[in-house]
Amino acid sequence: MDALLIRMWTLPRFLRPGDHRTRVWLGVAVGSGVLLGLLLIPRTPDPSATETPELSLYGHLLPRDASASDLALQWVRERVAGWFHLQLPDGSSRDVSYGSLGVEIDRTRLRQLVERSRQPYPARSARGEPIPLVVPLRLNGERAAATLLALKDELDESARDARLDLDHQTVIGERAGRLLDLDRSLHSIESAITSGAESAPVAFSYRQPARVAAELTDIRHDALLGFFETPYDAAARAEDRTFNLRLAASRLDGYVLMPGQEFDFNLVVGPRDEANGYRVAKVIAEGELVDGIGGGTCQISGTLHAAALFAGLEIVERHPHTRPSAYIKLGFDAAVVYPTINLRLKNPYDFPVVLRETVERGRVRAEIRGARRPHTVTVMRKIDAARAFDEVERADASLPGGMRILTQRGVPGFDVRRYRILRDGPDSVRQVVVDHYPPTAQMVRVGTGKRGDASGRPPSTAQAEYLADELLVLSQPAELDAPLVEQRTPGRFGTKGWTREIGAPVWDPGG
Repeated sequence: MDALLIRMWTLPRFLRPGDHRTRVWLGVAVGSGVLLGLLLIPRTPDPSATETPELSLYGHLLPRDASASDLALQWVRERVAGWFHLQLPDGSSRDVSYGSLGVEIDRTRLRQLVERSRQPYPARSARGEPIPLVVPLRLNGERAAATLLALKDELDESARDARLDLDHQTVIGERAGRLLDLDRSLHSIESAITSGAESAPVAFSYRQPARVAAELTDIRHDALLGFFETPYDAAARAEDRTFNLRLAASRLDGYVLMPGQEFDFNLVVGPRDEANGYRVAKVIAEGELVDGIGGGTCQISGTLHAAALFAGLEIVERHPHTRPSAYIKLGFDAAVVYPTINLRLKNPYDFPVVLRETVERGRVRAEIRGARRPHTVTVMRKIDAARAFDEVERADASLPGGMRILTQRGVPGFDVRRYRILRDGPDSVRQVVVDHYPPTAQMVRVGTGKRGDASGRPPSTAQAEYLADELLVLSQPAELDAPLVEQRTPGRFGTKGWTREIGAPVWDPGG
């Protein structure tokens, strides 16, 4: 610095006052001196750049001492002991436990993060704000997927086509269907878990309905093409089954089939489970009557199938039961099991037809309505053969030794041939369907308990022999709402005592 000042003082000896070179040189010299002086001034370090930052975890500040790691683990445990919220498109949510999602805490990694973050380092976050700690949580994909799949039936919604409200003569609008997207939902949950969020949106794929309200204007349905009725137990003991009947009927009542369109029972009525409101009632499973969700739905499908026969609809798919049903005539039933066993009908006419099904005062009534009635229909059912059933005994320690209780009546197997004759003036078409009903075993409970001890004894089931007309002819009259005309020939299978004649075991409570 001294040398520079000396040099500056010696320069004016060859520079003349007022010379512009003198002014430039002096400016450069003075500016250089000031800059050099600033560079040589000692700087004081910024204490905030090396301070240990404050850490926050779920909105709490962690202490700056050695207890931070244990406290962080405690807070994480409290979080994952609570509920995680699955957000649905309608704004509602479903709460599931972190444990059901397979959420695990990486304790070693958590301790390392807390210890490392407590060390001084150049501040990079906004001054005065705590640095949020990202908690190392892991999601078990298999357990999370299992939890979502358990909710799938509840969260999925079938697409609803627009249909007619025949009671109020209005149109009920359509509704899009949705299916849970498992992969996208898992990714959404995992992203939320790893970022410390307590909720995540569930992802769906959507299906548009096939029929919208705008298509159902000016639909004529004043002509009754075909109908059928079946009885049901309206007593309080069958309340749950009656509830299922009304629920299933409400899903298809007013459904419109355009010309050439198919009706899919399982698609329209949807799953028969608790998530869709169905209750436990008797169903047929492998020939036996057992409790099952949605019991009674087959009566809705069977009654509709019989009405479709008389309406002249095309029966695309239909399955008989594994045993005759008490509520409908042999050969007219239609078993349905979601989603495997179905009833499908097709509209063969050049005008729309409307399905109608009601459950009132002990009668299920199905109607097919449209603009006009093209055919007069006659249905004939003939039993070709019958096969004897077996008797199965099951030990029951709750009954006294040797006591026998009939719990299920045996029903013979049948080979049935059904004819449908459609007449249009002088022309007629005959269609034939063959059904095979396997024999239903007779079930007997045999006591193995102490003699004289009748505790827990079930009521005896004194069931009558199954009778079926060998030949049955049904025709629908031309008059609206007139009952079906029946011609019955009992023959071999409609007379009491016929099961004994084919070698079936006769119920003898005495053994």
